[in-house]
Amino acid sequence: MRQKRIIQSSLFDLFADHQIGRELKAISGWLDAHPELLPLLAADLGEAGIKDTGRQGLPVESVLRCAVLKQYRQLSYEELAFHLEDSCSFRAFARLPLALRPKKSVLQKTISRIGAQTWEQVNQALLRDARQEKLERGTLVRIDSTVCEALMHAPSDSSLLCDSVRVMTRLLKQAASLPGGTAIVWRNRQRLARKRALAIRYSRGKDKKARLYRDLIDATQATMASLRSLALHLGSSIESAAWRLEVEHYLSLIERVIDQSRRRVFAGERVPTADKLVSLFEPHAEIIVKGGRDVQYGHKLNFSTGKSGMILDVVIEDGNPADAARFLPMLERHVAMYGEPPRQSAADGGFASRDNLKQAKAIGVRDVAFHKKCGLRIEDMAKSKWVYRQLRNFRAGIEAGISCLKRAYGLTRCTWRGIEHFKSYVWSSVVANNLAIFARLKPT
Repeated sequence: MRQKRIIQSSLFDLFADHQIGRELKAISGWLDAHPELLPLLAADLGEAGIKDTGRQGLPVESVLRCAVLKQYRQLSYEELAFHLEDSCSFRAFARLPLALRPKKSVLQKTISRIGAQTWEQVNQALLRDARQEKLERGTLVRIDSTVCEALMHAPSDSSLLCDSVRVMTRLLKQAASLPGGTAIVWRNRQRLARKRALAIRYSRGKDKKARLYRDLIDATQATMASLRSLALHLGSSIESAAWRLEVEHYLSLIERVIDQSRRRVFAGERVPTADKLVSLFEPHAEIIVKGGRDVQYGHKLNFSTGKSGMILDVVIEDGNPADAARFLPMLERHVAMYGEPPRQSAADGGFASRDNLKQAKAIGVRDVAFHKKCGLRIEDMAKSKWVYRQLRNFRAGIEAGISCLKRAYGLTRCTWRGIEHFKSYVWSSVVANNLAIFARLKPT
């Protein structure tokens, strides 16, 4: 059974007399004061990988602390494993049992199991303490949005088709070791797919590209036929069942890639963004065009922050909704979390609309300032021009906060795979950011 908490720290646990060491000590003190969070993490971790004999695995408390360390210092799992063995401050913070040196694989398996909802509850507990300590009252709120990219390259139909052939070839090779896997003779078309994709990239003219795409799609469909034929001849072992599930997952995605390629190249159709698949490995990724800038592939994030700079809330959006459509939902989430509306609110010009202003006033927000007035009068938004200017200047501070999240806490690009891990990554970065701010603001 996995141990939840290391009750007593070692006498030799010493934090360095450095800003990072002092922050780690303050964060450690806050975590010690909230043992009620550990059952939430224990439910996420479960008993996966724990055996009846031998070591019990990383304690729940250590997993949480290691996860905070990783995001706080933006370390890879390899770097985290090294620092946990090398640094006295890191070992003191992580509360690792004596002589326990977790490897990167153990850290990855445990940290990645912490769900987004658990991270959100950790953040809410932190915000309750910040309100009690009068560090963040939640009465002054600013709202803005940004994009966090998924772990993928910029897609094209030809690169997706080439990836499809490569993935199916890998699955065909894996099946050779399964019962019945050697009964089917198939042809490896990877080289052909790579050559056609490269030719498409550098060719000119629609007719020439269409001929190359036809060859590439034919190679993809021929490989799909070999894969389906092989799936019918495999046995019914557990390994074969797992292989079939993976095959079905990828075949459904590859059919979408072929369909969108045919519609665009041969039918001349402008495929809607909602119908496009941009990655076989990150199928949840959305096409985001924000502010007329470069196209990004990931998810749109809506943030609300307070006067302290702490992130009060974050929403990972589906698709690319307009900012104006998300202003009221963000305020409603704030009311649900704090039990009352903010006294004042500021947002970017994209959130501005007369209806948003009217509804914000209706739920009890006294002053609302949009960076661009968009036809709204200052007298309707705030009680004076001075208040409007103050709120507009206050809103500008969220740009620095988002920049810090991207540069210092890794929100430029999520390095974890899958939508659930994407959400966990975003929330863990938010928690690490808020813990650092809380440690710096709280008087010692």
